[in-house]
Amino acid sequence: MEKKKIINDPVYGFITIPEGLIYDIISHPYFQRLRRIKQMGLNDFVYPGALHTRFHHALGAMHLMSVALQNLRQKGTEISDQEFKSMLAAILLHDIGHGPFSHALESTLLYNGNHEEVSVIIIQYLNKKFHGKLNLALEIFQDHYTRKFFHQLVSSQLDVDRLDYLQRDSFFTGVSEGTIGSDRIIKMLNIKDDQLVVEEKGIYSIENFLNSRRLMYWQVYLHKTSVAAEKMMVSLIRRAQYLIRKGIEVPGTKKLLLFLGEPINTKRLAQDPSLLDAYCQIDDYDVWSGIKSWQHHQDVVLSSISRMFLERNLFQIKLNFQPFENIDLQLIQDKIGNQFNLSDPTDIEFLLCHGAVSNAAYISGNAGINILKKQGDVLDIAQASDLPNIAALGKIVKKYYLTWPKSVNL
Repeated sequence: MEKKKIINDPVYGFITIPEGLIYDIISHPYFQRLRRIKQMGLNDFVYPGALHTRFHHALGAMHLMSVALQNLRQKGTEISDQEFKSMLAAILLHDIGHGPFSHALESTLLYNGNHEEVSVIIIQYLNKKFHGKLNLALEIFQDHYTRKFFHQLVSSQLDVDRLDYLQRDSFFTGVSEGTIGSDRIIKMLNIKDDQLVVEEKGIYSIENFLNSRRLMYWQVYLHKTSVAAEKMMVSLIRRAQYLIRKGIEVPGTKKLLLFLGEPINTKRLAQDPSLLDAYCQIDDYDVWSGIKSWQHHQDVVLSSISRMFLERNLFQIKLNFQPFENIDLQLIQDKIGNQFNLSDPTDIEFLLCHGAVSNAAYISGNAGINILKKQGDVLDIAQASDLPNIAALGKIVKKYYLTWPKSVNL
């Protein structure tokens, strides 16, 4: 019999890890790196308990996937042992492409890329190392497998990824309003015409899930202070890149400096194993190590933002549902220039950030959440629910932000 290891998770209790492929994946250095990448990026500046990592989340998602597959088997869905193991591998590796601080630096360290693309590249690399044992996991992850509900469990508007991170992030932030009934939702899952559906008696759990997701985004993930911290971090890394590419020496770890020194895209990662290995060695600690050194740098922009981070003196931020048309950006730039003794508009741009953030809690349609009625009909949750706000959750809400150093008074 296959041996199993048990770990104690603060959210679910004991989680079982089977030896063999799954244990080998978890033991690989690329996966262990997830221990050093915080799940919620810079949200701990607002919620001090949000220090859990992508490693925690991946194991939690694997646990929920195992429970979901066992539940579907009990309801008569045939799932082979190979499919079962491949699903665990796919969900374990779904976030392995994340860089430092998760989403915060996703498009900054890599040129025109995202973590999903990098995850595919890493899975392909690991598949070679594991002699093709991840072939099916890769098919499922990329939605190339004939049984489509498998991919829906990995990536959809009701996947085990979301079920875990909402429950886990709610737990570690202490935002109890974000709590979802993941156990009941999983019990209510079923398969109809090769599509993932929720049995009708689970409709209230789905309504709560969608409302909780909306609350978590605006109260936690897109909290204005978190947005300010994230934009600061992007400005800081962009400033380090700007200086290095001008030939100015900036201290840092060798691997981090490699990605600061030149634009690197996912195509290059896929073609160069040594470059991929370098990426898979960068984590939150590389960036914090740089920040501690950069606070003493001669460049006033780099050193100032670094000190702000270390002292939690975050940028001031304004949020608005409309663009900031009545605010004189030139006036703010002039005040920043005077405060920091900067005359070059290019330098000032790193201390004044503006743009927009948006979110939709639910998008109905072909890839929506389907409810299986007792009569056998399948309806989108927006149609099946008697709550009018469920359909309204599909509206994309956009907020405009403007951030600048607190020391600059407007």
